[in-house]
Amino acid sequence: MPGPRLTGLGGALFCAAVMLALGLLTEALFGASLTVYGVLFLPVSVLTALWVREGDLLIAPVVVPIAFAVGLVPVADEGGGSVPDRLMGMVTGLATQAGWLYGGTLLAGALVLVRQVRRVRRARTANRRPTPDRAGKAPVRGADKAPARRQGKAPVRGQGKASVRGGKAPA
Repeated sequence: MPGPRLTGLGGALFCAAVMLALGLLTEALFGASLTVYGVLFLPVSVLTALWVREGDLLIAPVVVPIAFAVGLVPVADEGGGSVPDRLMGMVTGLATQAGWLYGGTLLAGALVLVRQVRRVRRARTANRRPTPDRAGKAPVRGADKAPARRQGKAPVRGQGKASVRGGKAPA
């Protein structure tokens, strides 16, 4: 899958920075419309889930709701713009826009789950396939682990090897 491969921290910073920028843009262009902000949140959550590298997949559903709250700061405005008013706007925004928040988080979680299942299946198929030998042919299964067959009888105990008893070797 082409595209950037972000670490866990990079994915978190990307998501939070884009959501903050979209929050500022929504406030400037659409008069702090929470619905526009929620709609813009969905593609950001999808991109975050797709661009996080495979080793850090589980971080995407965690950082997406945090980034939603970070970007909600400029959009959330209750009254005069003081700190308590902003805080009340954040609580109201999180409560009224929970559908967008849950939807984006669910999208990120579903994409991460699909990517993880595909990763595990790829690893299993890679482990099952026999590796070709130098001639390009697949090796016969179990040929290198076949037990060596013994010729003749098994040695009788005490006759096969010389044992030293009392300093003398048997003749």
